[in-house]
Parts: sequence; C-alpha cells; structure tokens
Amino acid sequence: MIWATIVMAVREIRRNTMRSTLTTLGMVIGVGSVITMVTLGNGATSQITADISKMGTNLLIVSPGSDRRGPTAATAASLEAEDAHAIQREITTVADVAPASSRGMLAVVGNRNWSTVVTGTTNEYFRIRGYTMAKGALFSDVQLQGSTPVCIVGDTVKRELFLGRDPIGETLRIGTLSCTVVGAVASKGQSSFGQDQDDFVIVPLTAFQHRVAGSNDIGTIFVTATRDSATLKAKHQISLLMRDRRRLVNGEADDFVVQDMKELGAALGSVTGALTGLLGAIAGVSLVVGGIGIMNIMLVSVTERTREIGIRLAIGALGREVLLQFLVEAVTLATLGGALGVVFGLGASFAAASALKLPFAILPQIIVIAFAFSATIGIVFGYLPARKASRLNPIEALRHE
Repeated sequence: MIWATIVMAVREIRRNTMRSTLTTLGMVIGVGSVITMVTLGNGATSQITADISKMGTNLLIVSPGSDRRGPTAATAASLEAEDAHAIQREITTVADVAPASSRGMLAVVGNRNWSTVVTGTTNEYFRIRGYTMAKGALFSDVQLQGSTPVCIVGDTVKRELFLGRDPIGETLRIGTLSCTVVGAVASKGQSSFGQDQDDFVIVPLTAFQHRVAGSNDIGTIFVTATRDSATLKAKHQISLLMRDRRRLVNGEADDFVVQDMKELGAALGSVTGALTGLLGAIAGVSLVVGGIGIMNIMLVSVTERTREIGIRLAIGALGREVLLQFLVEAVTLATLGGALGVVFGLGASFAAASALKLPFAILPQIIVIAFAFSATIGIVFGYLPARKASRLNPIEALRHE
C-alpha cells in the first residue's frame, strides 16, 4: 500500500510539473541559503584563527592604556625601551622581546611616493611576527646601536616604489630621513581583516627615535612566551613587573594593556560564531516560507482534486490512505527541494568563498541538518492539507464542481 501511495504521489507531482517546480524552489533557496551562510561564516572563523596563529598563539602585546587615576581619563605614560629590557631580563617564561614604535608616513623614491607605516624596532621583531627575508639581511648590531639610516621594506613598498626591481642599496626617503635599503621581506599578503601585511618600512629603533619621532617613547612591546602553555604565566608576570615599574599601588587600575593573541582569537571566534548562527537563523526563515508555500499549493491541490478524493473514498479507500497520499506528496516536494538546495548551497558557498578568498570550510552536519529540516517542514506543513483531504465527506466530494 505504501509503495502504491508513493507511486501515485509522484505521478501527481509530475502531472503538474511547473507548479511542483515553483513549490520546491522555496525549499531550494532556503536550504541553499542556510548552507551558504554557515559555510561562509565558518570559513571566516577559520581564516581569522589562521591569521592569529601566524602571528603566534604565544604572542603577547604590551601597550599603554588609559590612565584613570585622576577625576577624568587621560593618556597613560608611554612605554620605554628599558621596559622591554626588564621583561627580557627578569621574566624566565619569555623567549623574545621587541620594542617598537610606528607612524604613518610618506615614503619617496625618485618621483614616486607611497603612504605607508614606518616602524622602528629590533631584529627580534621579524622573528616574533613571522617575517622572513626575501633579499638582503637584517640590521647589524652597529646599525641598531648607532642610529644608522638604513631600512627594510615590505613587498608592497617594494612593488609600488621600486616597481619590482631589486631595492637593495637604493635610497628611500621617509620624512626628512633618507635611508639605504638593506633588506626586503617576503610577502605575507592580506589578513582576514583586510590589512595589507606587506605595506611597511622598518628602521632601527634608535634611528626612528632620534631621526623620525624625536623622542625615546615606545608605542608597543611584542613578547613571545617560551611555549604556548606558558603564555598565561608570562602575561601575569609581565603585568606584575609593569605595575612595579610604573609605580602603581594596590587597588590602582593598570595604565597599560597586556594583550594575549590566544584570548583575542577565542573572542573573535566567539563573535564570528555568533554571527554565523544569526545568519543561519535568518536564512532558515526562508525554509519556513518555503514550507508555507508547500502548504498553500497542497491546499489548492486538495480543492482541485476533491471529486477524485470522493471517488477514492466511495470505492473503499480509507481516510488514512488519502492522508498518507497527500502527506507523501508534500514530503516528496520538500525533500526534492532539500536535495537540490544542498547542491545549490555547496556550489554557491564554494563560489562565494573563492570570490572572498576564504577557506571552503563546509560542515557535513549542517548539510544533514538542513536536509532533515526540509523533510520535517514537508511533514509539518503538509499535514493540514492531507488531514483536510482525508476528512472529506464522500457524498459532498462527489457533488463538488
């Protein structure tokens, strides 16, 4: 009986091909939208996690914070190079330390210019940030200690100012400082935040302080822990050391920030995960809309086939058999739309991920959930029309015009 009911339901669907196609379209869009939104959100989360991992999960960033010791918030005192030396000297869970200061400036070579970020730092900075040299070499000890006007450029600066030619030995001017290029860093490309990781000029910290900034202030101290498991301990020890160096008494708020990349990655992952869930829920609304479309079409179908239903009931068909027939039709439409929606969703998410340069991070479980939900929608929204058909009075149904 069940097989005969399925065959009859499929026959009715094929008899109204256009109507059935339009009915399943809502489910196709709904399932496809859910898969696409969740896949793109998961890809964005994976990209952010990967970018932060490249910076180092054991990376800590020390920077000045707001100073709230007075009645109003004020800018906290800058860091000093000695703070970086103290961290390196006194904290055993620290591997590398790199004090750095940055400023947006105009770099000029000949008749070409380019707005970039100029950073004064030490050689440890390259190791901490995961940069490798494509050409040339890092700064020598003499250049680091003697404020020598030399610089290392990123791939974007090399391309824009030197038009791709070998920049080693060339002169580059930043502000009033003319420096000799001694190295070029290998390209890292854009981060998931849209930041160009190759757009920079790096000079020795002493040269930046004396010839660019005109002060000994440090904007940021980059620190790596000896291992991932030591990051939290290193963060705590750095906080205690900085409070002592900045003479903060008990109960007084920190006027500096120690940022843990691992914590930042977890926080960003939570945010993108929540946004992915929200986008998936919004896309899921279209599944409900598709279900309502199925219910409307099935109600119309019941009305059109009232005499047919009356004949079946009159010759001995049971109400549950009629109910099953219409329910099977609704579920078939929903599952067919769900299957096509899975194909559409995979294709759309792959195309969108490629266009946005995100990882194609498909979740198999979301495919199963979306498909199962589409079948459930067919049962839920197909039940009312099927129930209406099964409860028709045979005599009244035969009189129907």
